[in-house]
Amino acid sequence: MDLELNDDQRAVQDAVVALLAKHVDLETTTDLAAAGEFDAPLRVALDEAGFLGLALEEETSWLDAVLLVEAVARSGGLMDIGAAAIVAPALCGRTVSGPIAVLERGHRGPARFGAHARSVLIEDEREVRLVGVAPSGEAAESNFGWPIGQPPEDLAGGERLGADSVARLHRFWRLAIAAECVGAMQGAFETTVEYVKERRQFGRAIGSFQAIQHRLAELSVLIEGGRWLVYEAAHFDADPQRVAIAAAHTTATAERVFAETHQLTGAMGYTREHLLHLWTMRLPVLRLELGGARVHRIAAARSRWLRPPSD
Repeated sequence: MDLELNDDQRAVQDAVVALLAKHVDLETTTDLAAAGEFDAPLRVALDEAGFLGLALEEETSWLDAVLLVEAVARSGGLMDIGAAAIVAPALCGRTVSGPIAVLERGHRGPARFGAHARSVLIEDEREVRLVGVAPSGEAAESNFGWPIGQPPEDLAGGERLGADSVARLHRFWRLAIAAECVGAMQGAFETTVEYVKERRQFGRAIGSFQAIQHRLAELSVLIEGGRWLVYEAAHFDADPQRVAIAAAHTTATAERVFAETHQLTGAMGYTREHLLHLWTMRLPVLRLELGGARVHRIAAARSRWLRPPSD
């Protein structure tokens, strides 16, 4: 694997960053998060620009899709980017109208984008189905950074996605979770770094204290390690073992990033007036999806030592 992005990947990355700079406003995102809504204009802009189908083009790959997902999460963009740019293209071979809710087998209760979903990917015992739905509007009140809501009750029928679709769902859902974690953790980290540069105590910026620098350096190493694990998994087309390792590392790191960034920003970091919550309050949900770090580790072990892997 070449660790350097090629010219085409850099061009895609630059174009995505330019679009996000135009369409993502963190004050608006704060209001959307507080209201339990999502950024519909951002989703439309990315779709019309062709970015949601990056993984399906001959000139681009899953790595390009991961770079997109990471960039949107890092910017604070509030939409179903992982499902839209990774999970749906992998399962359906095309982009899908959204928002998209992705549900595990036997799922009960609220889910990310459940009340706003226009498409639901739902795992049954033998395969995954794509079900088109009307938004139910049954949003759940929560402090999470995502719109959480109850999916429609009637999810019968829909498009059957094949006998191997459950294994594909797990592989690419893990890739999406890991990529969103990396972007959200990087956004939280950068916001915290800016805060400790400005917050003064004992006549000095607290970021000048060695203890603070050590903690931030450790976070940086953990986040960077997760980034390259995700890139490697994408480069190898969401290989089951690699993607499970990436998801396990990033979701475990997310817990550490959440705790450290809030502690380093103090009481201010627990307020909606400070922007930190736009990234950190998404991490607990990502940490729980598809079973969390423990289940990702089990999947990695199965992929390594059992043939064929069970998921």
